[in-house]
Amino acid sequence: MSTPQSHVPLWVLVTLQGAVSGVSLVVEIVAGRMLAPYVGMSLYTWTAVIAVVLAGFSVGHWWGGHVAGRPAKKALAYTGWVLLAAAISTASALLLLRVIGGPVLVAVEHPVWGIVILTFGVFFLPSLFAGVPAPVLAQIAVAQEHVPSGRSLGAMFAAGAVGAIAGTLLAGFVFIPWLGTTLTLAIVTAIYLVAAALLFWLARPFRQVAVASTVSVLAIALAALSVTRPAGCTTESQYFCIRVLDVTAEYGVPVKRLVLDHLSHGTSARDLPRTMFSEFTAMFDAIGRGRLGAEPFSAFFIGGGTFSVPRAWADRDTGPITVAEIDPRVTETAVRDFWLDRERMKILDEDARVALRRRPDQRYDVIVGDAFGDIAAPPHLVTQEFFQLVRSRLTEEGVFLMNVVDFPERLAALGAIAATLQSVFASVEIWTEERLPTPGEQRVFVLVAADKPTAFSAVTAAAPDPARFAAMAESFTDRLIAKAAPALLTDDYAPIDRLLGGHF
Repeated sequence: MSTPQSHVPLWVLVTLQGAVSGVSLVVEIVAGRMLAPYVGMSLYTWTAVIAVVLAGFSVGHWWGGHVAGRPAKKALAYTGWVLLAAAISTASALLLLRVIGGPVLVAVEHPVWGIVILTFGVFFLPSLFAGVPAPVLAQIAVAQEHVPSGRSLGAMFAAGAVGAIAGTLLAGFVFIPWLGTTLTLAIVTAIYLVAAALLFWLARPFRQVAVASTVSVLAIALAALSVTRPAGCTTESQYFCIRVLDVTAEYGVPVKRLVLDHLSHGTSARDLPRTMFSEFTAMFDAIGRGRLGAEPFSAFFIGGGTFSVPRAWADRDTGPITVAEIDPRVTETAVRDFWLDRERMKILDEDARVALRRRPDQRYDVIVGDAFGDIAAPPHLVTQEFFQLVRSRLTEEGVFLMNVVDFPERLAALGAIAATLQSVFASVEIWTEERLPTPGEQRVFVLVAADKPTAFSAVTAAAPDPARFAAMAESFTDRLIAKAAPALLTDDYAPIDRLLGGHF
């Protein structure tokens, strides 16, 4: 036969479909990691990524449907050119994100819209180009005379699904944690280039312009990937882009700051283990030790970060310390760069809720919750069910401390969490720095929950300069809780992202 359809084995089309589908899903997963240093990792980030990628696929499928109506050789060649465009847009994604990331987030005041626009600007085109091949390849598979059309169509759909599953698993479990973002994008780019070359070959005879263009795209892709790195990550883990910044002051005491994705998660000084460098750690330290007194006490920390408070309490020899830090790479970073002596405490590489549930016989005098971000917080760590678990792991005189970041003009998240805590604990206090908020400020609060109120209402602590922290008036707390209740945060419904991120 002379028709090109009869010369394209079904397994070749199936392999192409699976490969393109797989790498397109790799890009979708990598998109979340790439965006995290700019906008964090939240429900809004993943919603924007999924929506933009699906939009790109949809438009690409529509475009590919029109291409599929052409003669087979022309359709294959055209799709080869599209995959060259996919290779270029994928290879340049890191560079494009670095160029437009800052300006977009500065120009767009609303954080959620900023996430959506930035995601669209970087990841729509790679998804658009990746969506074109599917209808073209399916049309050629169905049109082949020696293979039943139903079998061919089913095989192509199955290849797309299997490729997507494989791409998702490889991205999350292999590529990102073991290879990093840049090398992962290099692999995706290479697969697009190989697929484009194969399509040109299937549409033979080769044209010299196709060969030259493929080589040119390879050169451009290598150049784009070589000059960019994912926002200066010191380490890329399964969970975070981890950055360590040297913020040593002029007097020479080594000081470093830990940034996870786009947020600072702590600062520590080598020679000053008891010095706090942020308001919430200063409050954790002062309120916790103030309530528990001079006698030894046991402590459980939800989240490690720089391990600032655990390190300070270990230096003071306050008693046994347990820290649940879900990311072992964060712990490794704290040991390597933040002078943590892990022999002074027990460190669990587990989610804090899982760690507490697995140890029903353990009781602690203080549990400290340090897992909050700006417009993102782990929903399973702010629910009534979790607070009940926390209460069951405290001693009779035990206290639970947790930090919350919210906007003073709204306080929707703070009120909801406080109301939920009050449904479990007899006493709930809201502590913050004793100063008026500035317009638009994200304010740091510490919630103190126990069966009895704190015996003192204010403390002065260094953060690192001396600052005064106080409990909000009981009448203010009651009004805030009354406004939020009875809609409590539960495992079934905990819209913490919406409460923190505001409304459209």
